[in-house]
Amino acid sequence: MAELLEGVNQRTRLVGRNRLELLLFKLGDGQHFAINVFKVREAIHCPSITPVPNAHPVVRGIAYLRNHPIPIIDLCKVLGRSHSLDPQTAYVIVTEFNRRVQGFLVDSVDRIVNMNWEGVLPPPRGLDSRSYMTAVTYCDGELIQILDVEKILSEVIGDYQHVAGEITDVTREWIGRIPPVLVVDDSSVARNQVKRCLSEVGLKVVLVSDGKKALEQLRRWSEDGRIMARVSMLISDIEMPQMDGYTLCTRIRQDDKLKDLFVMLHSSLSGVFNESMVKRAGADDFMAKFATNELSTRVLEHTKMLVDSGLIKPQ
Repeated sequence: MAELLEGVNQRTRLVGRNRLELLLFKLGDGQHFAINVFKVREAIHCPSITPVPNAHPVVRGIAYLRNHPIPIIDLCKVLGRSHSLDPQTAYVIVTEFNRRVQGFLVDSVDRIVNMNWEGVLPPPRGLDSRSYMTAVTYCDGELIQILDVEKILSEVIGDYQHVAGEITDVTREWIGRIPPVLVVDDSSVARNQVKRCLSEVGLKVVLVSDGKKALEQLRRWSEDGRIMARVSMLISDIEMPQMDGYTLCTRIRQDDKLKDLFVMLHSSLSGVFNESMVKRAGADDFMAKFATNELSTRVLEHTKMLVDSGLIKPQ
């Protein structure tokens, strides 16, 4: 598996071209699932796991990797499957999401496939709200489920923190009179986290689920050439079906009616390559998910700057 994932950082050349690479893995009955390679640190044979009293039922325990403890989450249990993963033969996919490192226990790790985001589709309509599927794609004729890891972690860790009082206490009176913030994310959990955070400081929020829908909405709002009267700023995830955040940002900068819109990329991805790609895409800011105080503070700073400069006006 070390050879399989060697050179992951070099795969940043795919980002900004509306492409991604997925790590395919299997659970129980041999069905394939996937996770984006950029969120994977390594894939290893399952190390020794130490049970933790009173842990969440899907957490098998703690493993020590290079002297650092990480929780090991059993994906079969998460998905409600009866199949029991055997740590003696299973693998652990070590990932970094939302500033945390954790391992996901799986039966086996298959391979990496190179995809175009346009071939990654939203989950079917009418899907049970308890589903952990954030998108689907096809590989060699097989349907591949891409898991909403942020939803899994939210339920296991429950890490939403309210905005601190000292931040909400200094919210300016005009904040509720400026155009809404457009938030774009394919994860319903992530969208609602951002909405909840910004609503706590008095901002109005509009939610959409992918970059293509966001671009369509922005173009409708900009038909009269007054985009800043319709939306104060855009906060976009990077990894999304149909159109990724880098491509969305690039399209915005290429559109004369949209090019002045303030864009923040907000992603569970981390690493130096994000900063360089943000500059290449033409975004105004980047922030790793998810810290309520940092996000609310930075958005308030940006909106004040936009109001002071006259780009947006309280109504």
